[in-house]
Amino acid sequence: MQRYHDTEWGVPVHSDRRHFEFLSLEGAQAGLSWSTILHKRRGYLRAFDGFDPQKISRYSTAKVRRLTENSDIVRNRLKIESVVGNARAFLDVQKEFGTFDAFAWRFVAGKPRQNRWKSSQIVPATSVESDAFSRELRSRGFRFVGSTIVYAHMQAVGMVNDHSVACFRYKEVERLA
Repeated sequence: MQRYHDTEWGVPVHSDRRHFEFLSLEGAQAGLSWSTILHKRRGYLRAFDGFDPQKISRYSTAKVRRLTENSDIVRNRLKIESVVGNARAFLDVQKEFGTFDAFAWRFVAGKPRQNRWKSSQIVPATSVESDAFSRELRSRGFRFVGSTIVYAHMQAVGMVNDHSVACFRYKEVERLA
């Protein structure tokens, strides 16, 4: 957790593959702890072909069934099926916008929102932007993308800087904007 916080969380991401990875991991995390998902991250990368949406979009029901038996990931059929369906929706967004990145960053006007929280205890679970992003994703057929999950995605990929101002990473991440 510490290494993830200190090196990755909140750093602006502009790679479609990374966006898809984080959307998938955040969806898997629903109802679980983020540490559980981080511990299974390598398993997810192997099980889901490095989060390649092209490959995942072609998964068969037999492949999904095998994934439900894979202890390296959360074996929830609905969450696994959502990754497959989301891969198809993700490819549709790429066709329409050129990249998923271009689509996603529109929700923060193309640059990270720099919040100024005095404590991590007061960071919200959602925002107006995550509400809009979530609605748009759901309208395009994505699943496991409620506003809380989408806000966690926005934090992970640096669309919002939610490090507290007292955290050493706040200024470092702010400079990356």
